[in-house]
Formats: sequence, structure tokens, C-alpha cells
Amino acid sequence: MYQFPGGYQPARAGNTMPLHLSRKMKTILRRPVRACLIFNPGSGQSGESPQQLTDILLEMQKRHILPEVHVVHPGSRLEHVVRRAIRSGIKLIVAAGGDGTIEGVVGAMIGTDATLGIIPTGTRNNVAFNLGITGNIQKSVALLRRGRRLKIDAGRVHSGRYRHWFLEAAALGLLSDVYPMADDIGHGSLAKLGEFFSKFVSATPSRLRVTLDGRTQPERSAHMMVVANMPYLGPHFRISPNVSFQDGRLDVFTFSDMSKLNMISYAVLSRGGLDEDAGILHYRAKRVRIVSKPQMPVISDGILMGRGSLSVHIHRRALAVMAGAKLTGRRATKGIKNPGRTADG
Repeated sequence: MYQFPGGYQPARAGNTMPLHLSRKMKTILRRPVRACLIFNPGSGQSGESPQQLTDILLEMQKRHILPEVHVVHPGSRLEHVVRRAIRSGIKLIVAAGGDGTIEGVVGAMIGTDATLGIIPTGTRNNVAFNLGITGNIQKSVALLRRGRRLKIDAGRVHSGRYRHWFLEAAALGLLSDVYPMADDIGHGSLAKLGEFFSKFVSATPSRLRVTLDGRTQPERSAHMMVVANMPYLGPHFRISPNVSFQDGRLDVFTFSDMSKLNMISYAVLSRGGLDEDAGILHYRAKRVRIVSKPQMPVISDGILMGRGSLSVHIHRRALAVMAGAKLTGRRATKGIKNPGRTADG
């Protein structure tokens, strides 16, 4: 459902909007809206950031958005910035940057009535892609006023003494091992290629004990497990077309019967739309606990969180976002049956 500032709801698609409602919508869209703009000049091509900020402010002015600007710098405590903005009465928090910038603000917004807006200026912009925000600065700013306001799920992962909110996924195993190097390579550090392949070749599987919604599954040997909230992860890698960030469930993938070569092939082909492989077990659950022996590293939306085990809970409809018209993944359904059992795909 589309939701505009001021609570106005337009007619459903296919209906003709009455003239007086059209005028009312125009009046509402001219009404100034306060926002907290968090701009990360280090996202994407840093040389372009001065012009990007100028363009964003000009587009916000056209859309009657009044931003309080915070420019991200090393050591910025973004959650404090967001909490302070919300306490001052600001209801729209706009993250202009990449997935790391979004990750930095989400924790302070969970459970509040504030709405997250996204202007994707990062390298991958994977969260934005899942939410249908794929246009330029002009189109992204327009969505802040005319977009689709959704409540989406968020995951909370515990690993040792670490706690972290995530929107995309948490993982244990090989993905956690190679992700930092893959991220460096994606940002142009080709010197990491040798280290990346060396780590991949030398990796060995672990025994995994998995508990889903209180039910312990048979132990399996696997190179990695992924607990996903969104269908596309990292560099637009599609873990599965059957993941939803609106169903109140986590999608758990065990890569148990795949060789490392097959895993590489799966990763490459998935970017082109490959469905789930026979060597991947897919479960759904609200609560997930995984223990690995030997201990494997844990990662959550690109943040390393230690080794050995993780516990994940889904928090349904925990975050409000402004989204585009075309979302990724499976549409949310009411009452998924038999959570924790192998999915049909």
C-alpha cells in the first residue's frame, strides 16, 4: 500500500482518482517534511560525492523535504545521530550511501514510528535493489514522498558477546571466511585475489547442529549455512527466489551436499537467476540456532561477529521503509505451515 506524508492513501491501481482527491494529494505533497539526511561521501566513487550531495539537496528542495544533514566520517556513531533526530520529532531518516550506511542506522530505527528512506550511492546497493529502489538520485528522492511505505522484517543475531540487527542475512562458514576479501576485490583491490582463492581451496567443512523453532535437526557436515531475510545478498547474489522479507520467517540454507566447485558455479549462475540446487537444504523458521565443530566464522550483513555459533530471531514488521513498486522475492503469505521442514522451493 502506498502511504504519503500526512496519512493520505491514494486510490488502488486501476481506479480513477477523483479530482478533489488529486488536488488533496498535490496539497499534501507540497507540505514540508522534516528529514535527517545521513550522507556517506565514502560510498561508491568518492570523487563524485560533492556533486551527489548537491544534487540530493536540490531534489529534496523540489520535493519540499527539509533535511538536517549529517556527513558520515570515520568514527561516526550513526545510531546516536538517528536517535537524536527521532527524539526531536523527525519521522523520515534518509540514508544516502551503500549497504554499510543503511546497516549503521537500522538498529536505532527498529520498533520506532520513523521511516527509512534510501538514496543508493554505494557500490552494491543491495538493500535498495531488494526494495525496488534502482533509479538515479532524482528518482530515489521522488520515492521519499511518492513511494511505497512498507513494514519489513528484520533479523537479530547473537554470536558470543556480539549482537547485531540485519536486513539481508547472517551466515556461518565459508561465506564468512571469504566475504571480507571478496568485498575488497569488489572495491578494486585485485591483490586479494590470490588470498581469496587460497582460502577457498583450503576450507574444510564442519559438523553443524541446527535447531529450528526449538526442534533440533540431524547433524550435517557443510561448508556453510546462510540465514536469509532478503532474496538477494551481497553483490546481487540471489540465494533463492523464494525468500520474503515480509513473512515473519527466516530462510535457512544448508550447503551440505555441494563441492566447493559446485558452490562457485552456483554463486555465478545465481546472479543470472538459477533456482535452488538439489544440494541445498532450505528451511523456514522464526528462531534459528547453529553450532559448528570445528568452529566456523560468523558474519552478519558484512560484519564479522566471531566464531562457533549463532542464534537468530526474526522480528516481524520491525522497520518501516519507503520502497519502489517492484520488490524482489516471494510475496508474503499468511500462516506458512510446518516451519522448520524442508521447503518445496
